[in-house]
Amino acid sequence: MSNAEDYRGHNRLIVPALSGIYTGLHGFSETLLRVLAGLTLTVHGAGKITNPFGAAGMVESLGFYPGELWSLLLSCTEFFGGILIAIGLLTRPAAFAGMIVLLVTVWFHWIVQGEGFAGAEKSILWAAILFFFVIRGANSQSVDARIGRQF
Repeated sequence: MSNAEDYRGHNRLIVPALSGIYTGLHGFSETLLRVLAGLTLTVHGAGKITNPFGAAGMVESLGFYPGELWSLLLSCTEFFGGILIAIGLLTRPAAFAGMIVLLVTVWFHWIVQGEGFAGAEKSILWAAILFFFVIRGANSQSVDARIGRQF
């Protein structure tokens, strides 16, 4: 049973009159979250993709060698992965790669920088959003759906 079908069970809602709104906006809200997450990741990675080896020293300071390789992968994951997530193509692998990057930033802010939850909370939220798409994939409003294939 999908979430949209859950809302049709009027006895499950405190305000049954809202079931039509919830059902009608279900697919749109998921698409909006995916597109905004992808576009935001793309914008965040845009600065890195123009200098894909620029983070080599930073990633080596975290123990990722060779820094040039990891810097390139970081740049591509954020920029191109964000585009893939936004359009809904290869959504699961792109979201998985982005989630791994964000989990590393959680570790960096929480442990390496010693900022604890306050420093890592944004990365935790972003990792959770991408985890949603790793598990869920793209919905019917995606390139994956148009080509009839998902990873």
